[in-house]
Amino acid sequence: MLLDSNILIYGADGGYPALDEILDRTDLAVASVTCIETLGFHLLSEAERNWLQAAVSCMRTLALDSTITARAIHLRQQKKMGLADAIIAATALEHGLPLVTRNVADFQHIPDLQIINPF
Repeated sequence: MLLDSNILIYGADGGYPALDEILDRTDLAVASVTCIETLGFHLLSEAERNWLQAAVSCMRTLALDSTITARAIHLRQQKKMGLADAIIAATALEHGLPLVTRNVADFQHIPDLQIINPF
């Protein structure tokens, strides 16, 4: 499973029992851009930053490579979407992983992308 940035943010905030089953898994991955989006946010509290760093360190980080770049470009050419969302979707597609997100509307237009909304 590939986690969208919003899933990590909700996890850091706590109080979302719907996420517990997913976040306890040992087969989770994140796109490198997800690390940038979450850990790079300038208003993180120390507790949030510590939680995010610990969580990400237990997951496989999937790097942005030429195949993911090409697929993200193609996705953005098909429909207007944010750069990070395109990279995250392309990463999920290239690695054959379902995308766990609460923002289903951002991705539902993408054929062959399996989306899991734990909420």
